Amino acid sequence: MAARGHVQDPNDRRLRPIYDYLDNGNNKMAIQQADKLLKKHKDLHCLFLACRSPSPQVLKAIGLQRTGKQDEAFSLAQEVATLEPTDDNSLQALTILYREMHHPELVTKLYEAAVKKVPLSEEYHSHLFMAYARVGEYKKMQQAGMALYKIVPKNPYYFWSVMSLVMQAISAQDEKLAQTMFLPLAERMVEKMVKEEKIEAEAEVQLYFMILERLGKCVEALDVVRGPLGEKLTSELRSRENKCMMMYRRLQLWPECNALSYKLLLKKRTDLTLSPFVPPHLPSSSSCVEGPVQTTVAEAVKFVVDRMEEQDKKESRPLRGPYLACLELIHRLRERGCPDEKELGDPLELMVQFFGKFGDKPCCITDLKIYLHLLPPEQRSQFKNRLGELVPLGEAGEDGFEFPGDTKTLQRHLCVCQLSRALGLQHALDTEGKLRLITELKAHYHHGLQFGKSCLKTELQFSDMYCLMAAHVYIDLWTETGDENMLWQCLGVLEEGLSFSPSNAQFKLLLLLLFCRLGAFQPVVDLYSSLDAKHVQHDTIGYLLTRYAGSLGQFAAASQSCNFSLRFFHSNQKDTSEYIIQAYKYGAFEKIPEFIAFRTRLNQSLHFAQVRTERMLLDLYTEADVTLSLEESVKAMGVCPEEDDIPWDNMRDNRDLTVLVSWDPKDRELTEEHRRLSLEEESVWLKVRSLTLRLLASLALLGHAPSPRNSDKTNENGISAKSSTLQTLLSQLDQTLETAAQITEKQTQYPFLGPPSSRLASALSSGSCHCQTSALQLSLTLRELETTGLGGDGERERDMLSRCKGDVLEMKDGRLTTRPALLETLVFFVETVCVVLWVASYSASVLRPLKSSLQKKKKKKKDSSTAMHASFCSLSPPPLSFFFCQSVPLTCLSLSRSQEECGFTRAAMDKVQSSYLGSLQELGDLLRKRADSLKSLKI
Repeated sequence: MAARGHVQDPNDRRLRPIYDYLDNGNNKMAIQQADKLLKKHKDLHCLFLACRSPSPQVLKAIGLQRTGKQDEAFSLAQEVATLEPTDDNSLQALTILYREMHHPELVTKLYEAAVKKVPLSEEYHSHLFMAYARVGEYKKMQQAGMALYKIVPKNPYYFWSVMSLVMQAISAQDEKLAQTMFLPLAERMVEKMVKEEKIEAEAEVQLYFMILERLGKCVEALDVVRGPLGEKLTSELRSRENKCMMMYRRLQLWPECNALSYKLLLKKRTDLTLSPFVPPHLPSSSSCVEGPVQTTVAEAVKFVVDRMEEQDKKESRPLRGPYLACLELIHRLRERGCPDEKELGDPLELMVQFFGKFGDKPCCITDLKIYLHLLPPEQRSQFKNRLGELVPLGEAGEDGFEFPGDTKTLQRHLCVCQLSRALGLQHALDTEGKLRLITELKAHYHHGLQFGKSCLKTELQFSDMYCLMAAHVYIDLWTETGDENMLWQCLGVLEEGLSFSPSNAQFKLLLLLLFCRLGAFQPVVDLYSSLDAKHVQHDTIGYLLTRYAGSLGQFAAASQSCNFSLRFFHSNQKDTSEYIIQAYKYGAFEKIPEFIAFRTRLNQSLHFAQVRTERMLLDLYTEADVTLSLEESVKAMGVCPEEDDIPWDNMRDNRDLTVLVSWDPKDRELTEEHRRLSLEEESVWLKVRSLTLRLLASLALLGHAPSPRNSDKTNENGISAKSSTLQTLLSQLDQTLETAAQITEKQTQYPFLGPPSSRLASALSSGSCHCQTSALQLSLTLRELETTGLGGDGERERDMLSRCKGDVLEMKDGRLTTRPALLETLVFFVETVCVVLWVASYSASVLRPLKSSLQKKKKKKKDSSTAMHASFCSLSPPPLSFFFCQSVPLTCLSLSRSQEECGFTRAAMDKVQSSYLGSLQELGDLLRKRADSLKSLKI
């Protein structure tokens, strides 16, 4: 809120109640109090401004904005802004208001006027610079920074101007302009300060280095870092060395790179795997400016072996780096086909040695997994057995399994199980072997719970990973055998695990994925909410939720899911601007381009475009012609059919496709080809949905009656010139559907824990895309209505409905089976009904003026009307039992497990059934509304 002074004057007394109401969120009372003041003194706002106090109008505008009255608030704010206030309180109040109204560009006008009236104010010049920073006016930022430096000659202001030049170079469309004008000018400005010995802070040296680096002056950049200025680089660990290493690599100075790496490794030996041991093309010289050079592979091998021997002799806590460095060097030497790898030892023995020292740490599995390819297939079982010998388990219990006696032994045994899966040994088991493995994993899970009895709810149980691995093996059995009972038991295991570890994100993510695969969206929203995703996670993992948001008939939950992500994306622009301003204030200049790139990456996000498009389509399908007309809905969304605002050429796939933990072997892991194909599928599906949205917007505008002055642009049927846009979009949609058909023919199979398949294949197989396209095409060829009727004989609609028939949940031979694809097909059918109905409504509006001419063909019209009605006879929604088997006795499952375990499975089944009922209820309600609209449709 605007700052309040401590001097008690009449104006402050009058305004204090308004401040208090706004601070407490009582915006209506704040508005009323401001109105009282303004009515009592009509010109009071001028008096307040003269006394350097905020006008009651500004405070009223803030209250109006926070109660949703945007237009009134904006009008009041502009009235005050035209008076060009110069008091800090009014300026800050207006700044708050404009920021909340997403009009940061108006803040610059406020401070431009204030600076003109008070030209020597350091504060106002500073606020003007930051206002320009919020809107990215880099040239004006440069000018404002220099003007500020002339008034108050402080280094930070000078370098604000320099950084603004760098930002002009980064944002310039012409790279040549950046390299020949902006960056050289910035370099000269910094050199001036260097020559005058005015460089004071580390941030100024960082900026100088950044400029030289972008100009490609690597030698000069090295001189800066290694010279006196480099001594100021102290805030980050090894900042000078890292910058030197960067420049050495760009200049291909391999001896210096090698020698510096050698020095760094001796200082911090845990980073052994991060350094190039033997860079290519080393000369024969044994030293350089950085010190001695390791010129041969033999020297690199000796260096690593010496570090390992040092660790073996130490009695203190061992370091993982030297042992991992040995495995890394073997890996690199094998890639080069170098025989010296044998001098480092047998990879199996090295990994066994590593496990012996670090097997009780959770990082052991991630450390060793990336080197398992060094083991030949014939050594894999031997490796597992050797590791098992290093796990001291207790005596066998009644079930025949040996259990660990403490948490460290438990972690070792768990690591062996994880490595066994990563080696593919679990996948090689037959069905009986996998069932025995599941029994063993669950036994270890239950036994391990005793070690976590004192754990808080926010802490994970020590044995959680046994439970998760058992779930993975259940999924293997389900995908291999098709036995859905395995899936139900998997859900039961995860629900049980979540009851003991309510904060386990992996349990929640896998449950979320499985429920979505079953078509049960209802429990998914709560699971995602409980993950408490923060900031950018709404972009990286939000796809797990939004992929299924609109496809399973839970429209209310789908709307909520889209809002999770959209709230983050909409606040991104505002939040990033604040980060940039803070970076300027504290001199973190090198972070500013990163913040700009981050904002751009989010604006170009595939997920952002998907959620925004799906949310608008969802609103149209559920609300258009129910609460608002199609035309009003489109106008409220601000959709312009002629404009495509999706950055297709710069689309960024920010999805984290490896968020679910997996111990699968390399041949089952997600590949770059999988990522590419998934992005291609999602992009084409987004194109289909975006074109559908724009076509519906075009149809809405097409149905709008043209004004008389545009009547010359109207054809004989009353269709305006907007039909050309509709035709263009239909042509683009046809081309996109052809591309989609080619993609679906590939039938790409992704790893189960990888990216979810797009809706593309199911949309094409349901026939909805072509049915919608044909319906929209009719709006351009109204003459066909006189002979064929809307939608012909309704064959396509009936064919789509026939694909929706069946039991989504059925008990068969004592086993519960699901058909979630029916729900998705039914959703496509409902969407198609909406589209066809809007086309019919538009057609009726066009044909209604021609009623007199159509009466001559009364008989023919009657037949056509009958045909149209027949097309929609299926709109009467069937009862819910139409989609369910007559009885689903969930308690009749023959599950050979304890009553408690069965309870978790039954709970999961109840959630699925409840979700199905909710989906069918919402779909039925929407169909009833559309059926009512159809009944009122007359020519």
